[in-house]
Amino acid sequence: FGTFLGHKPVKVPPCVCVPEPTYPSDHHRYTFCSGLILPPTKAAQVSFSFLPGPCDPEDLIDGIIFAANYLGSTQLLSDKTPSKNIRMMQAQEAVSRIKASEGEPQPMTEVDLFISTQRIKVLNADSQETMMDHPLQTISYIADIGNIVVLMARRRMPRPDSQENVEASDPGQDSKRQYKMICHVFESEDAQLIAQSIGQAFSVAYQEFLRANGINPEDLSQKEYSDLLNTQDMYNDDLIHFSKSENCKDVFIEKAKGEILGVVIVESGWGSILPTVIIANMMHAGPAERSGRLNIGDQIMSINGTSLVGLPLSTCQSIIKGLKNQSRIKLNIVRCPPVTTVLIRRPDLRYQLGFSVQNGIICSLMRGGIAERGGVRVGHRIIEINSQSVVATPHEKIVHILSNAVGEIHMKTMPAAMYRLLTAQEQPIYI
Repeated sequence: FGTFLGHKPVKVPPCVCVPEPTYPSDHHRYTFCSGLILPPTKAAQVSFSFLPGPCDPEDLIDGIIFAANYLGSTQLLSDKTPSKNIRMMQAQEAVSRIKASEGEPQPMTEVDLFISTQRIKVLNADSQETMMDHPLQTISYIADIGNIVVLMARRRMPRPDSQENVEASDPGQDSKRQYKMICHVFESEDAQLIAQSIGQAFSVAYQEFLRANGINPEDLSQKEYSDLLNTQDMYNDDLIHFSKSENCKDVFIEKAKGEILGVVIVESGWGSILPTVIIANMMHAGPAERSGRLNIGDQIMSINGTSLVGLPLSTCQSIIKGLKNQSRIKLNIVRCPPVTTVLIRRPDLRYQLGFSVQNGIICSLMRGGIAERGGVRVGHRIIEINSQSVVATPHEKIVHILSNAVGEIHMKTMPAAMYRLLTAQEQPIYI
């Protein structure tokens, strides 16, 4: 994994045994604060051996896997801070929308549900391709209803000048605003264990975050911890950028039947709130380039009405290849520069950066840390650090620069695959 600047990377163990839980029936209802890691019980402030939950805390750091069936996803509107009863009603509403009526076949996909202190990841059970990848701190609520698990994630609060993700009967009253909530519905015999394990993952992540920043969890109150996080704003917020209408465009590409679109796409990189694909290159005189409407760096949200958000790269490539015989293609894109700007605020050397780097490429990222909050993305190549190019800088020197940097650390990065294409280290394969 390279040199990690503050935390150990995630590994997926080949097999995990989860013991039978011995907790009250209401213990598997968890409410989380998006963006902050708040433990559901005071036990999160003591040593790992006393953390409540069905899993060994060390296993949650590495990651555990449950078998489940993915039934579907839906979107709801929610108040800013609903009660637990309202949350449960929202979860039940999501289930009623997704579950097929009695007697009708239920569409479902067999999946492996990966849970760790960094992320919740959904893998296709057969191909092991990633279907969804959510940083843990984006989860607002988890509930089990019988053998059904509902995973709910709320969009980040918009800035005052951006109201696109908000509906309000009275703009002057914050309490009446309605925020969009994404709900994923799963079916599993281990529904209660899954809910308990995610709750426990938050508790373990809370302690890991504090230790990575040189703070003894036993000596820090929950308020002090919250105050620490509240000083770190999300610098690179995709949802805000994507929600602004001037950044989003529908683009129509005309081409001959049998002609390829003529693009190379790469993943946006884990750490992006809305993971999708990026245009990394365009074929000279191909339909995409001829149109003059697309740029390198543009993120594709959907194509001919099919959303690409959260889909594996190979699936997105297959969708685009399947349009070869069409003469007109509609893409919904978000204008983004090919280079991502990162701003990490590090008060002093006691605060670990929380990501690993190998030969200039970011290999792993600690969820909830100051690097993630600054816009660092896994799979990106570091181009500059504090206006100094590190393209030809040896690995050891990059580590030295980052390890000793304090205050505001400005970086420019881009997807490593895009960098290799732009520097002719790889030959493009157009689709």
